[in-house]
Order: sequence, then C-alpha cells, then structure tokens
Amino acid sequence: MFKILIVEDDQTIAKILSENLNKWGYESTYVEEFDLVIQKFRSYSPHLVLMDITLPYFNGFYWCSEIRKESNVPIVFISSNTDNMNIVMAMNMGGDDFITKPFDLSVVVAKIQALLRRSYSYMTQVTTIEHRGAILNIGEATLTYQETKLDLTKNEFRILQLLMEKKNTVVSREEIMKKLWDSDCFIDDNTLTVNMTRIRKKLEDIGLEQFITTKKGIGYLISD
Repeated sequence: MFKILIVEDDQTIAKILSENLNKWGYESTYVEEFDLVIQKFRSYSPHLVLMDITLPYFNGFYWCSEIRKESNVPIVFISSNTDNMNIVMAMNMGGDDFITKPFDLSVVVAKIQALLRRSYSYMTQVTTIEHRGAILNIGEATLTYQETKLDLTKNEFRILQLLMEKKNTVVSREEIMKKLWDSDCFIDDNTLTVNMTRIRKKLEDIGLEQFITTKKGIGYLISD
C-alpha cells in the first residue's frame, strides 16, 4: 500500500485529503507539528508527499529542499499561490507537480495515481537487492542493514543500485556518470567523487565497512 504524507496547515483541508485518499486505498497521514516536518517524513517514510507552500515556521520550498537532500520521493505542491514564479520555484526546488487551490479531489487523486505509476512502475519487478545483509529497497530508495534504515539521495541510490546490480563486476566511473546523466542528474567527475565519499561515510556509520572497493584508475566494485 502506498503511503502519502500531507503537509498542509489548514487542518480541515488536510483531513479531507487524508480521508479521500484512504477511500482510494492509500495510507495517509498529515503533519500537525510544522517545525518537525522532516522528522515526520523520516518516521513515516511516505511514497509521495503533498506539500503546501505557505506554512508555519518554514515554507514548503524549504521543506522540499530538505527532503531532496535525502530522498527522491515524489513531491506534489498544492497551493493557492499560483503565479508563474511560485510554480517555477516549486519545480526548481525539486517538486514533481503542482495543483492549484481550490482543487477538485478527483484531479488530485488522478495526478497522484499517475505520478505513483511513473515513479514506482518497477516495483512490480525487482523490489529489493541484497548483499552482505544490506538490503537496497528499490521502491523506497533506502538501504537497510541490521534494522537501521538509511535514506539515500537520488544520486546515492542510483550509484548503489548500479553497483549492486553488477555485483562482482568493476563498474567504471564513466559508466556511473552516464547512468546519472541519462537520469537527468547533472554530474561530473568531481561530483561523482563527492557522492562516493558521502555514500561510503553513510555505509560506515551503520557498520558497513569497505562495502565498496575502489579499483584505482578503473572504477568501483561491490564483491562477495
């Protein structure tokens, strides 16, 4: 069952959205403490986020950028701020779609269905990849090891996915960069080095030492 997090400070709208999404077979919840949005996101691990722009403490753009630091989960902005600047800002901050208030609930559901279908179509195929007790969840873009779940950025997830899919094979830096470029992620040689350093640090923090081996002058390897 897909989980949807609603970040909307009008509690009446939030409840209406949640109730209707539940009727359509989704699991949903909404934020009530707006200084703790990222904590709610981490604990709930949603498959999609509905995000208002005007919120207490920090606006939706801020929370979108915070989520994007650690997850590629689809984010749909819902707002009455419908001038072009806000729509462009929403997309530039990492949003995947924009719904104008007041909205038709059937339109909201249709957009959610389409976005979930595009984002998680591969879930009907391989959903996890396992190595040395570490489980990469394809649908959630997370890695779990000994009951610790690690949230990954879009680049980190795609790099790990490629290396784990080609286990016991050296993957060149050029091949990794091509995969990320093909996925519309801007990345160059220096950016790849930074991403690999961050991945290794995250893996070491949860006890996965030397999970990725560097083959100097060739590329990277995950091996048995």
